[in-house]
Amino acid sequence: MKALARPFRIDAGRLSSFQPSHALRARHGIVLLALFLASLVTAHAQGIDPAGPPSALATLVEWMPFILRGFLLNLGMSLLAMAIATILGVGLGMLQLSRTRFISAPAWLVTHLFRNSPWLVILFVVMLLVPYELELPGGGSFIMSDWLKATFAFSLPVMANLSEITRGAIVSIPSGQWESAESLAFTRGQTLRWIILPQCVKRAIPPWMNWYALLAMATPMASILGVREAVGNAQAAMEAAGARPELLAPFYLFLLLLFFVYIYPISIWTRMIERKYAVET
Repeated sequence: MKALARPFRIDAGRLSSFQPSHALRARHGIVLLALFLASLVTAHAQGIDPAGPPSALATLVEWMPFILRGFLLNLGMSLLAMAIATILGVGLGMLQLSRTRFISAPAWLVTHLFRNSPWLVILFVVMLLVPYELELPGGGSFIMSDWLKATFAFSLPVMANLSEITRGAIVSIPSGQWESAESLAFTRGQTLRWIILPQCVKRAIPPWMNWYALLAMATPMASILGVREAVGNAQAAMEAAGARPELLAPFYLFLLLLFFVYIYPISIWTRMIERKYAVET
């Protein structure tokens, strides 16, 4: 069987070893919790004047549901962006391996363009260029709210990295499996669908989870452009409470705790799956 386009072999067991979520440890959460509690004690001590405004602790408790609603938007944006990135990234990765140069070259270009572009720049470009209202072919229209545009923007760099992970996982499958499938009269599409891709899933799950963790941690950047997620809501709450300096530490440490509690289990689960699906080389 002819070789795949631009073949090279990689260690699939190392596909996700570069991700920073591996550095997370439980002690980091304990330190973060201790800092959060210390900030509450300090801020409470600064606001015990009965004639003054409520303490930082009371202010945080009052605005906590508002911040949590924003955090739910972070989670929704991350899940939707990851779904879009997965669909587009897997397709783009397979297009990179096409034997037709007119297909593989544009797929390679798109992959490396978004893979090597700053996320914040992509966010600004999408937010400014995508119109607020899209005209549909049937005569209707679709409103592209800011959070939807931000979600699509976040999906683009993740799509590019998932494209490269998909391509790497496919080319890491031993060539003998392609040759065996060809000897059994499988077409290239059948070989890819029934033999190669099922094996790639195990190899790609750990880096896929790592990229989701990175995506979830990147969603607060949307607050720069006015999306009212957790960080945006926290900033609005502090402004409504008088923009007092003693509010900064407890509010932002509370945000750090929210994301840590959500991301850290994903990090643990990723390491467990990596050990379970480790590829022998």
